[in-house]
Amino acid sequence: MPQLELSAGVVDYEDTGGDGPVVVLLHGVAMDASLWDEVVPGLSGEYRCVRPVLPLGGHRRPMRAGADLSVPGVARLVAEVLERLDLRRVTLVLNDWGGAQALFALGLGERIGRLVLTSCEAFDNYPPGLPGRNLVAAARLPGGLAAAFGLLRLRPARRLPMTWGRMSLRPVPARLMDGWLRPAQTSPEIRRDLRAYLLGVPPREELLRWAEALREFEGPALVAWAAEDKVMPVEHGRRLAALLPRAAYVEITGSRTLIPVDQPAELLAHLRDFLARTDC
Repeated sequence: MPQLELSAGVVDYEDTGGDGPVVVLLHGVAMDASLWDEVVPGLSGEYRCVRPVLPLGGHRRPMRAGADLSVPGVARLVAEVLERLDLRRVTLVLNDWGGAQALFALGLGERIGRLVLTSCEAFDNYPPGLPGRNLVAAARLPGGLAAAFGLLRLRPARRLPMTWGRMSLRPVPARLMDGWLRPAQTSPEIRRDLRAYLLGVPPREELLRWAEALREFEGPALVAWAAEDKVMPVEHGRRLAALLPRAAYVEITGSRTLIPVDQPAELLAHLRDFLARTDC
């Protein structure tokens, strides 16, 4: 897997290459780029798909001790990825992680031409829902993250409401989830990075101010939300679509937060339609 040396450390990424328009796909906490494995093959013939592995607990290379891995810190790393790869007018696609509002609030959105938000953190929904609050509670306790991720070695525990049970209607394939969880299960440094992120969420007032910054994005946007989401409120998807000046809104049935897992074909169809009828 190719690597980029960023200010916080070395980040892995996947890149299909090609001369087509660039689509950058981002994942959430305790996941990696494989979240998009069932979506990218349907795009890569016409689009260059770039998938960085963000330092959110599913990464395999620890960041430097003391690196800024707060929400704005990780947003800055996304901007660094775009700059280092010299990517311009990209279509930025997010699922679960809500860093888009931080990117625009920090004035780091100049390389983004189109925006796709799919069931992700928004407004003040940080940490999101019961799973997010549970993970932050673990991060505040000595040894808490080690215990929390150790429990997830037991596959039935992954379907509990306070872990991954509310994240998808169908279980995430064991092959994927084993890979997502292994770094935090085996590396104290990865857990250190994850703790820095989980405890680096700004106050509610700042989060809401970040969301307002999305009004300034003038490019085409698609908000695709899971109709049965139990973690990212459906109302947040509708509010995001109202904030973005050029947004289309769709709800995807038969899915919770992890739409690329529950309904990859329908999400792909919406993405392809959006990309075909818009320009940046």
